[in-house]
Amino acid sequence: IDYKITRRLAQRPGSYVVLVYRRPVIRDKRRASLMEVPAPSAVFDNSLADVSLLAGILIDKFVYHLPLYRQHQRLADAGITLSRSTLTHYVQRAIGLLKPIYDAQWQHVLQSKVLAMDETPIKAGKAGKGKLKQTWYWPVYGEADEICFTWSRSRGKAHVVNQLSEFAGTLLSDGYAAYDAYAKKRPQVTQAQCWAHTRRYFERAQDSDPAAMEALEIIGTLYQIEAQIRERELVDQAKLDYRSRHALPVVDAFFGWVHKQRQRIDLVNSAPLAKALVYAENHQAQLRVYLSDPAVAIDTNHLERALRVIPMGRRNWLFCWSEVGAEQVGIIQSLLSTCRLHAVDPYAYLVDVLQRIAL
Repeated sequence: IDYKITRRLAQRPGSYVVLVYRRPVIRDKRRASLMEVPAPSAVFDNSLADVSLLAGILIDKFVYHLPLYRQHQRLADAGITLSRSTLTHYVQRAIGLLKPIYDAQWQHVLQSKVLAMDETPIKAGKAGKGKLKQTWYWPVYGEADEICFTWSRSRGKAHVVNQLSEFAGTLLSDGYAAYDAYAKKRPQVTQAQCWAHTRRYFERAQDSDPAAMEALEIIGTLYQIEAQIRERELVDQAKLDYRSRHALPVVDAFFGWVHKQRQRIDLVNSAPLAKALVYAENHQAQLRVYLSDPAVAIDTNHLERALRVIPMGRRNWLFCWSEVGAEQVGIIQSLLSTCRLHAVDPYAYLVDVLQRIAL
């Protein structure tokens, strides 16, 4: 008389299949010749790897941080014999095909009027027996919600200068001296700095000096104002006017408090609070930039969320054997992270794009 429905979430273990294409061979009696239907195109000529396998390997390694040696073990458990070097070869060749897309994305990022930039370390390349070199990724976040992970052998300002030589606009960053040095020599670049990094200095100081709590409360008010702007969906001039009416008086009060605290006789230069005060006052002009430009964010948190893929990768695959490998990780993570920012399924993206490139 009726049906009762019960639902349970279940899982099928990850599986691999062999696709068999059965193609007819036709003999033409009149010409005494043989013809055959061509095989479906593959990403790599004369390769056994289907595009779904290539995309799956890349997604497992760079989205879910599953190192190739673990993927190799899973293949072996499924009864498939492939060498580790073959998997590495697949990854390298696939990323090589994607590099022109990365290059185009990088050029589009540089056209932004506002960029956010940061740096994060990565071990890559041998520096001697049992040692690896310390190298750096420099993620750059464009105003169209695109991110590119550029790579360099050092943390010096030369990389910033080289990478952003064509940029004109506002650069949002932390207080690292390399960005200061770059912006000072570029009249076409306005430097803005991150309030979240300023806040961290006062967080470190609150245990040793209760006065730091007052700074945290003031900065917290600025973030409440930004939350109100998002709730009201204010943009452009309306956003700028709201900041001018509500955030500007708070910022003025904050730097007035900073100046007053620096006059304290009992505050020694080595104290965490003293360092926080010096940092805030030295970067006052850069911290105020967001008040005059609605396109500039209050902090670089949007960039830091996007670059988490690198620290997460370090915890799993630990390092890159070669410098070339580090560059390739930057290429693929630029595309996959941008997919996530635009709510695009990275697996579907790779399957589609790799087939298009292969044609």
